Formats: sequence, structure tokens, C-alpha cells
Amino acid sequence: MSFFIPKGYRFSGIHCEVKPNTEKKDLALVVSDFPATVAGVYTQNLVCGAPVQLDRKRTPGEDFRLIITNSGVANACTGELGLQNAEKMVALTARELGFPEEKGLVMSTGVIGIQLPMDRIEKGIKMAVDALAPTLEGFCDAAHAMMTTDTVSKTACRTIVLSNGKTITIAGMCKGAAMIGPNMATLLTSLLTDAKLCPEDAQRLLKSAVDVSYNCISVEGHTSTSDTVLLMANGAADDVPLSGSDLEKFGEALKEICIDLAKMIPNDGEGITHLITIDVFGCKTESDAKIIAKTIANDALVKTAICGADPNWGRITSAAGRTGVLFDPMKVSLKVNGYLLYKDGTPVDFDKPAVSKDIRDHKDTHFELFLSEGEAKTRFWTSDLTMEYVRLNSDYTT
Repeated sequence: MSFFIPKGYRFSGIHCEVKPNTEKKDLALVVSDFPATVAGVYTQNLVCGAPVQLDRKRTPGEDFRLIITNSGVANACTGELGLQNAEKMVALTARELGFPEEKGLVMSTGVIGIQLPMDRIEKGIKMAVDALAPTLEGFCDAAHAMMTTDTVSKTACRTIVLSNGKTITIAGMCKGAAMIGPNMATLLTSLLTDAKLCPEDAQRLLKSAVDVSYNCISVEGHTSTSDTVLLMANGAADDVPLSGSDLEKFGEALKEICIDLAKMIPNDGEGITHLITIDVFGCKTESDAKIIAKTIANDALVKTAICGADPNWGRITSAAGRTGVLFDPMKVSLKVNGYLLYKDGTPVDFDKPAVSKDIRDHKDTHFELFLSEGEAKTRFWTSDLTMEYVRLNSDYTT
């Protein structure tokens, strides 16, 4: 499948020893050759990183030119010096490129409570500027430089033919593998398009896309300090702001990309063996459905059952029952990987070894929970909980 990058952008990803004792890339730069509209959605954690605080003040807005991102150090819980360093990262990059200092954004991910090695980052910024290229290779380098415990880089794209015959492109890169919970998590995303958007539309469409994607994933339910999703629109393919059906098509494509990227995160969860898709049907409201799905997704007993290929319907249905959402438990049914395990409040006879084998033999696991309270539904993604996850996270800072 061909991968397309939007017009009017340059990219780079380099190693500057933010991650010491390794050759892994750790500084990513995205530059727009045209003044761009930006929008942002951020972590809901009150303990948030300095880059989140800076970007939140600046978005939505217009005439932006760059996003500078480092991995390895999150620049969170770093006090006033951390805020100064976030501003300095943007200012140094903008100066190197000849742009106004306030027209850049910054993202950081990694270990919290550590100050950024600004001497290395300053040298790295010069290297990143020198390496900029309007190529897929540059885009991929930037995507790799965002990674921390990710095992693979995560990218997605879409093209749209507008009503005037012009073609626009949206491309996204993200990182995230753990400390993942709804209302965003340890994830960073840059979404780039060569369409033109006004700030209000950009912010509205981005929030709508995040609600059905990043806010519908979990690895262990921990909302981190650094979550950031940025959208940059520079109008290089069409300099007339999108409206009407074109704007609607753009919004749907943006949702598709965000869902693609969001699913890659629990699918790359630390130590996981299963990606679990949870569909909840028949709720009074979408909020009720999401509360139930989120609770099931974050339940340690549910997650460990799937790790062990145990079709334990009781853990799933009881997780739904402890949410505080009111429903008739005698009208609840459950399927796992298409097998009916529970119907109208009662377990049914099923071939337990066959279902267990089906779970064990496939990385993708599917829960379908049916209630009878209304027409609202939701879809949510999570991962199982393994010994490897515990190992990786038990010594993360030591």
C-alpha cells in the first residue's frame, strides 16, 4: 500500500543523546513551509508536562511553522526550569529556521522528573534542521525519533479528492505503548495536512476525532502527564479553507486516521499478547456505553484471563455490573470471538476448550456485550496483561 505525505512539509529525525548509551533517534522535527493552522488536544491529568502547558496556551492558532519533539525525557514534574526549557526548545528551533519564536510547538516523552539535557538538544536542533527533507524517509525518521518503549513506529495516511478536483493529504505519526488510558495517555501524535482549515474547524474536528479514537484505548488505564495530539494544516494543496461537504469528508478521514493510529498503541502495548476490541451495544447513552467498555478494558482480572486464553465470562459481565451504570442484568448477553457464552443473564453451554484455543491462537480478541436499555453503543480497544508487562514496568526508572 502506498504511503502519501502532504505537500509543503519537511521532516527529520536524528540522535542527539537525549537517550544515552544508544544509537536510537530521539529528536524529531516537522516544519511547514507555509504558515499553518494548528489545533491541539491534551492530557486531562492535572500533573502535566511543561510542553503540554506551553502548547495548550498556543492552540488553536494560525501561522505556525514547526513542531519539535524529543523522546527519552518527558520534561514533566520539572518545575519552572522545565517550562523555560520547553520554551527554549521552540525558540532555538525557530531561530535556526528564521521563524518567529512563538510560532512553534513542542512535545516531549520519556521518564518524568528529569531535566532535559539542553546542551545536547541545542546541538541536536542544528542537526535536525540540517537533515530536513520533504520526503517519506524524513517522515519515517521523525516517526522513529518519537518512540520510547514502542517496538514499531506508527503512521497512517489518507487522501481526499475535493469538490473542486484538487487532492489533499492527511498523514499522521504517533508513539505510545504503555501508561495508556482514556482522556489521553503517554502518547504523542502529529497530524499533518496540506488542506486549509480555520482554527475553529481544526479544533472541533480534532476533538471529535480524538473522542472516537485515542479516548477509546487503554493499556492499563493510567492517564499520563504528556499526552498531546496536534493537527497542523498549511493549505499547500488548496489555500481555500475547507467548508461544506469537503470539510465533512476531511473530518471523517481524520477520524479514520486517528482510529488507525490509536489501535496501533494497545496493539504495541508493552509485553502484550492480545489486542482486545470491546463492543458494547444497547445502552441508554454513549457515555454509559463508554463507561462500561472502559471498565472492562481496565479490569486486571479480565486482562489476565485473556492472557491465559480463559473465556471467563463472569469477569467481563461483573466488570460491567460494577460501573454504576444502571441496566437490567437479566437482559445481558456476551459473545467472545463470535462464541455465545452468556445469554439473557445466564451462562450457556459452550465448548470451553475450543473457545480457549481460539483466543490463544489469535492475537485479536473480540468482546461483544449486549444490553437492552437503548440504542447507544461504543467501541473500545485494550490489551491483555502479561508477566512481561510487569517486568518492563517494574524497573522502568532503575
